[in-house]
Amino acid sequence: MRFRIREILLVSSLYDSFILEEEGQLYEMILSQYQTLNLSQAPSITRVSSAKEAIAMAKDSNRFDLIITTPNITDMSVVEFATKVIKSGLGVPVVLLTYDNRELLDIAEHYDISVFEKTFIWQGDHRILLSIIKYIEDKMNVDYDTKTAGVQSLILIEDNVYFYSSFLPIIYSEILRHSQSLLHEGVNISHRILKMRARPKILLCSSYEEAMNYYEKYEKYILGVISDIKFPCRMFPPEEAGVHFAKRVIESNFDIPVLLQSNSPEFKTIADEMGISFCCKTSPTLSRDLQKFITNNLSFGDFIFRLPDNTEVDRAGDLRSLEKKLHTIPDESLLYHAERNHFSNWFKARTEFFLAHKLRPRRVSDYESTDELRRDLITSLHLFRREQYLGSISDFDPEQFDVNSGFSRIGGGSLGGKARGLGFANSLINNFKITNYFDDFNIAVPPSIVLGSDVFDQFIEQNNLRDFAISCDDDEKIIQGFLATTFPPIYKEQLRLFLNLIRYPIAVRSSSLLEDSRYLPFAGIYQTYMLPNNNHNAEARLEELLMAIKKVFASTYSRHAKDYIKSTPYRLEEEKMAVIIQKLVGARYENRFYPSFSGVVRSHNFYPLPPMTSSDGIAAIGLGLGRTVVEGSGTIRFCPSHPKHSNQFSTVDDTLKYSQKEFYAIKLENPEEERDYNQIMELVKYNLETAEKDGLLSVIGSTYSHENNTITDGTSRQGVRLVTFAPILKNNYIPLPKILEILMEIGSWGMSTPVEIEFAVNLSTPRGTPKEFGFLQMRPLVKSHEAEELDVDSYDPDTLLCNSSQVLGNGHIDNIKDIIMIDKSRFDRSKTREAAKEIRQFNVELREKNIPYLLIGVGRWGSSDPWLGIPVTWDEINGAKVIVETSFKDFSVVPSQGTHFFQNITSFRIGYFTVNDNLENEYINWDWLRKKRAVKKMKFTKHISLKKPLTIKMNGHSNRGIILRPKG
Repeated sequence: MRFRIREILLVSSLYDSFILEEEGQLYEMILSQYQTLNLSQAPSITRVSSAKEAIAMAKDSNRFDLIITTPNITDMSVVEFATKVIKSGLGVPVVLLTYDNRELLDIAEHYDISVFEKTFIWQGDHRILLSIIKYIEDKMNVDYDTKTAGVQSLILIEDNVYFYSSFLPIIYSEILRHSQSLLHEGVNISHRILKMRARPKILLCSSYEEAMNYYEKYEKYILGVISDIKFPCRMFPPEEAGVHFAKRVIESNFDIPVLLQSNSPEFKTIADEMGISFCCKTSPTLSRDLQKFITNNLSFGDFIFRLPDNTEVDRAGDLRSLEKKLHTIPDESLLYHAERNHFSNWFKARTEFFLAHKLRPRRVSDYESTDELRRDLITSLHLFRREQYLGSISDFDPEQFDVNSGFSRIGGGSLGGKARGLGFANSLINNFKITNYFDDFNIAVPPSIVLGSDVFDQFIEQNNLRDFAISCDDDEKIIQGFLATTFPPIYKEQLRLFLNLIRYPIAVRSSSLLEDSRYLPFAGIYQTYMLPNNNHNAEARLEELLMAIKKVFASTYSRHAKDYIKSTPYRLEEEKMAVIIQKLVGARYENRFYPSFSGVVRSHNFYPLPPMTSSDGIAAIGLGLGRTVVEGSGTIRFCPSHPKHSNQFSTVDDTLKYSQKEFYAIKLENPEEERDYNQIMELVKYNLETAEKDGLLSVIGSTYSHENNTITDGTSRQGVRLVTFAPILKNNYIPLPKILEILMEIGSWGMSTPVEIEFAVNLSTPRGTPKEFGFLQMRPLVKSHEAEELDVDSYDPDTLLCNSSQVLGNGHIDNIKDIIMIDKSRFDRSKTREAAKEIRQFNVELREKNIPYLLIGVGRWGSSDPWLGIPVTWDEINGAKVIVETSFKDFSVVPSQGTHFFQNITSFRIGYFTVNDNLENEYINWDWLRKKRAVKKMKFTKHISLKKPLTIKMNGHSNRGIILRPKG
């Protein structure tokens, strides 16, 4: 609805205003009507007494959408006033509201009242004001709303001001009350608002020609007709106009309900012969008869199943119950309603226009049997209801939630960044119907419930936790403090209803306000917990879930989170936590549950090697739950556009040494036993023998033969089992690369930026059912801004401290004088944990002094595997402005693009150099560094402070970068 009346100018004498306002309560009455009927904001009213004052105010402010005038204004006739408004060019409709029919007749006898948009008579019913407002809005909006949304209309033909002033309040009240009754069927607040705004329009007409113009223009969208018998008509005698109009309607659309009205009861015979309804205007029950027609004939209220003799068989109050009843109603009742288009009419009245227009063209004769008709109706209803929920975030309703595909919310407030990205991805996947591209794969966001941030706020306030959580620096004390609290009862009950519906393992995941934002992802800062959800005791399952939620809430105030947020422009008090409760993708194998593999894909590759390009993206996958991928240990990296060109393990020895050896799964404890709540949230590591026993290695593995020192795809031969994903990447066992390409494309298009997508795949589905691709998360991937031109060859190598062709970052940095370094030649790879502690201490010291520094080290920064690199977390090195990593003495480092650590590096625009000693022209000038005096030296690390700053130049497009030593 494009036009809405927000401000009304009332022009009336003080006494007329008093009659309307009843001691100053006019606005309150309109407001009450709007609130009672769940309408949008009620219009405000400004009253003036004179026509001149009204015109001056309207011209000066240009804010009024409607002018209502009573006959008795002081300085000119109301007709002259309306004429002046028209000539002024204000474009505001003027409505005349009189108090008596004789008063109106007197004005009409002396003046041309066509200058008014419409005239009405005040009969003591304050609903006439609501009717006037809605009449104007409907007239203004009918064309746009019909064309864009298929909104229905009711044609009301009546030229007698007294009668339509009496009818309109009744009709509007019934239609708005009906629209309000449909709100519970909306899947979320947006859908409910749309339903309310899509209520039928009422097109009030005073002549045959005006009504016929509306009918011919909107014929497919006419819900019903209520017509007088006698009214102005040029084509037929006025006293027969209503009959001729009704005949025209039923001849072209027999199923449109028509009601004829007349002062003469004898017209009932004609109406009966035509098979339409009739009301006598002189009847003492006219209002009730009108309400009854609207409810019963315009398909408002319940769908009442009847037999041909009008016997009621059953009734349905909503789409869900209608689908259920269609299974059992008798054939004769089904045929009776289908032949008369009652189903499509009922759908239209409920604003389900798509379903109505889909079914209306179908005829009973199109079906070979009644059973086929019944099946088609049930299938159409079921698919339509399912489509309503797919791709949207609905308010949780245990009666409607689909345990296999639902995405709902509990509580108000924000969904948080992670859930918002997931909801957006859900919408994209369903709107683009991605699953239809692949025959044997169901690609979807797993069923999810999101606790809105209001739940967090209420939990914190109810338990008085905020000051304690902000001031406490002990993570364990914070967790125990949160666990010792009570959960808001209303949300606890909804979670109980949710758990009653599901019995599969679930993940309880953070979704804070700031998480996964475009520039600050907060990746890996907050907690995720996995629950087996298999206890036979329903209350125990609920307590397990509440404990996990509380621990996610507590992670908002962890030391890790507090240190991280200090690096951002935000304050801890601004952060709030929503929570995602999501079905785990995977299958059960004996007493463990896990997916066939998990992965992450980025639509931009910061380190492309030919034939790859940056825009081809990069993926990392690993057997089991996603912790393996997050840690970046042993995963397989590949480009979806070039899956066969993986150079990750260049030799057989590298594959044997560095490929995945273990995987994570959830241990499914005995559901009968009492369990420690903390233990059930712990993931368990298993070896590859377990995966082979579970039947998974044959589709993701390879075999090493010691006899000839070769690796062959698959596991049909004897030998050492390896996780290589060769059957998928080389032999296309499943179309994983193509799936990832499509998801990267729509994700990047939808977010208008490169994206990172987390996923899990289950290949162990029952025979005959599609394999599962679970879309777990989508976040914007921060890229550097425009690249600076950099001609490395123009610099004298003797002036360089570092040169690399694998650089992340862009621009020019010339304010770094301090270096924290680990000397490659003197470092023992078994001492990485000790080195990490020293790095953390240096970071704290320099951050306190607000001194940026260059960090140089060996191995992979941020690795959880101490044998692969230095196991620091982001908050332990967040003072570094530029980071350099290079190889161990006996191991070449591989850039880690699959970790949360790496995501934070890119988001904070930290320069990141990877130096591969095996490549020509890549180096660190260790000799120069060793000659510099250390300000402070520890066992494995040292701090160098230069007199002049380094110059650091990076080109993000070519991935080249240099660090120049200070001059002099």
